[in-house]
Amino acid sequence: MKKTLGKMAAAIVVVLSIVVFTCCSRPYTAEHAAAGESTRDGRFIAYDNGTVLDTKTNLMWAAKDNGSDIKWRDAKFYCENYRGGGYKDWRMPTLDELERLYDGRKPHPAACYGSDSIHVATELIDITCFYSWASETSQTTGEAAIFDFSPGVRSGFASRSTRFIRALPVRSDK
Repeated sequence: MKKTLGKMAAAIVVVLSIVVFTCCSRPYTAEHAAAGESTRDGRFIAYDNGTVLDTKTNLMWAAKDNGSDIKWRDAKFYCENYRGGGYKDWRMPTLDELERLYDGRKPHPAACYGSDSIHVATELIDITCFYSWASETSQTTGEAAIFDFSPGVRSGFASRSTRFIRALPVRSDK
């Protein structure tokens, strides 16, 4: 009887070890499994909760920008208070992060101004106009940084400006 119990305990330990190893060695979190993958596009995975994971950078993006012209301060507030996918740690992206979404080989019309194109690495993230606000600001001029998805350049812009500028929330997918 003691031998049988010992063998059962050993079997349970082995099974639990396999379960723990399998669950903990996956690159995606429990939130991904709960959300449900809807589409893949190269390194990008869209989930049915309105988020898109960039598997190269491990950044999670909102599936679409705010959709209208917005001032930098309002864009920062929008990003920090965004609750897509049920997450609460959204923020405004850096210029480097926005630049990683640029791909000059993939043009598509800018929804805000159809005769010009923007270049985004995936169609799973809906960027509706040329510029996206970045988190960087100038200490001396007060200008905020933007990334231009038409030619793929970084720029400074007066924080009060809004024309063709959007907010695109991002979070680090830990």
